[in-house]
Amino acid sequence: MIRCKRVYEAIEDQDGQRVLVDRLWPRNKRKTDLHGQWLREVAPSDELRKALHAGALDFAGFTRRYQQELAAHPEHWYPLLDLAGKGDLTLLYAGKDTVHNNAQVLAEWLEAELDRRGPGSSPVCYGQ
Repeated sequence: MIRCKRVYEAIEDQDGQRVLVDRLWPRNKRKTDLHGQWLREVAPSDELRKALHAGALDFAGFTRRYQQELAAHPEHWYPLLDLAGKGDLTLLYAGKDTVHNNAQVLAEWLEAELDRRGPGSSPVCYGQ
């Protein structure tokens, strides 16, 4: 199962492998507190991230463009498929919006890839 969770939330047994998928390190979070990996290259480009935060893109536009970036660079997200195939995977993000974030888009992308390869599970993002 692939979950999405704010990096500031408590670590839980069901988190499985934890991977931070933001380009920037979260404020007030020590690296030793992550208890997982940081894959900044799988995050949206700086240009795309800034366009969303500035309001130049709505979330649907952000999603389309982020999916294009993901399609162009499978080497960035392919290791996540391996982790998801071995057990629970939690994609961590720092943003306050629990519904409209890059981790949600990435989880849906990974689930679609897993479905193409065989049986999968649906992404779960806390706060929905």
